[in-house]
Amino acid sequence: MIEVALFPIPNSVNFPGVPCPLHVFEPRYRKMVRHCLDNQLPIGVCHTKKVLHVPDNQQTLEKALNTNKATYKPCDIFSAGPVTLLEELDDGRMVIEIDIDVRLRLQSEVQTLPFSIWACEEWLDQPGSGRHAVMLEQTRQKILQRLVALTHGTPEYQEALKSNYWREMAVQDFSFSVMGMLGMDADLKQEILEMTESTERLEKTLEILNTL
Repeated sequence: MIEVALFPIPNSVNFPGVPCPLHVFEPRYRKMVRHCLDNQLPIGVCHTKKVLHVPDNQQTLEKALNTNKATYKPCDIFSAGPVTLLEELDDGRMVIEIDIDVRLRLQSEVQTLPFSIWACEEWLDQPGSGRHAVMLEQTRQKILQRLVALTHGTPEYQEALKSNYWREMAVQDFSFSVMGMLGMDADLKQEILEMTESTERLEKTLEILNTL
């Protein structure tokens, strides 16, 4: 089991290999970040299923910095990683980056207050999909070609996509990292995050790109 501090954020779906920058101002999550830094505990950032509690939205910055906002029911599968504190402002707000490196599935809550800590199991890809490596590579090339076409007129993206970085990356890593480039509906991203085969993720990604 892997213990993580959980940070539920609506519409935030993250993939291994794609860093997650965050601006943290709620008291409970500032305490959580400090606890994770002091105890080398990873933070999990997850999409949410529904709102459990909504406070008064008419808040000044001062009040927001001293009260917690909405409470959410988290999605069961999410990504996590170690946190780095980039900046701490005079009023206590934090700028952090989470080095997302693993997918997890919630198992049991270890701590509820002042912030949530869960025992989780790693959400792994299934071995032996029966698909040939050549097919995976062909799908990767089709995705890159489609992305090049979609980013026509943006030289920096074109140059990056044509580099060896994307072409030499392990297929599993590519199937996650390419999602960090795409803006799409969070529920759809969550569906892809939960897939347990690289082939399935790549084919779904190509299907989406072909509709753009």
